Amino acid sequence: MATERLTAISDDAEARPATRRWAPGRRLLAHFALVVVTLVMLYPLVWMVASSFKPTDEIFSQPGLIPRHFEPSNYAEGWKGVSTAFSIFVENSLFISVAAIIGNVFSCSLAAFAFARLNFIGRRIAYATMLVTLMLPTHVTLVPQYILFNKLGWVNTFYPLFVPHFFAVDAFFVLLMVQFIRSLPKELDEAARLDGCSPWKIYRHIVFPLLRPALVTTVIFTFIWTYNDFFKQLIYLNDVELFTVPLGLRQFLDSTGDSSWGPMLAMSTLALVPPLVLFVTFQRRIVDGVATSGLKG
Repeated sequence: MATERLTAISDDAEARPATRRWAPGRRLLAHFALVVVTLVMLYPLVWMVASSFKPTDEIFSQPGLIPRHFEPSNYAEGWKGVSTAFSIFVENSLFISVAAIIGNVFSCSLAAFAFARLNFIGRRIAYATMLVTLMLPTHVTLVPQYILFNKLGWVNTFYPLFVPHFFAVDAFFVLLMVQFIRSLPKELDEAARLDGCSPWKIYRHIVFPLLRPALVTTVIFTFIWTYNDFFKQLIYLNDVELFTVPLGLRQFLDSTGDSSWGPMLAMSTLALVPPLVLFVTFQRRIVDGVATSGLKG
């Protein structure tokens, strides 16, 4: 028996190096697969940037990424716009995005503080209702919202695109901040009450400054979702002077086939810059904010 056990141990010892010999190969295979998937994911973006320097007649006839005829004038022509300067669309998008950010940061943090720290009649029902709205598709409430805004005379204005954010309509951000506030020690509130602080002062001077990771996450996601939104802006905006970047890019397409593909791809490349810079700058804070809220909730 002892001899058989020694033989088995010896066989295992011989087998281990064989396994180790396969490990680098598996890692190499995994890295190769990741590189292939990354290239597939990035190809549309690279194609768009490369095609923005091509003449319109070469974009779909020449499949390679390197332009045969370098055409940087697409950027000047696209910035000039079809009927309105593209800078107007950028200004409109930035205005709506910043206003939506201010509304979400203030209203969602205030609502989250009320749900997490205050006791009032109907709190559980209100919180459950808010969670239900989180599960509703946007299109379900689109018709009643349009009727309401139309009666208020807000159609073809910016109001429907940013005013609702001042009433904590984004349940996702409220839930994110509720989870974060619940992770804060309640002894801070009790100590502030002993010092005579009202609930508003507790929110303003204690809870709000500690919410910074969740607030940064709210700012970045609100900017990206508002800046890239096409559907709501198409529904509520009719005047070209009020168009935003997604609607402005649509101006380069013509149903008769006379589309300006080069300038459109050039402006599409420029439109990527604001959200890309924001994401790259604060990407670590996004992960910190979501992870902290999720782990401590």
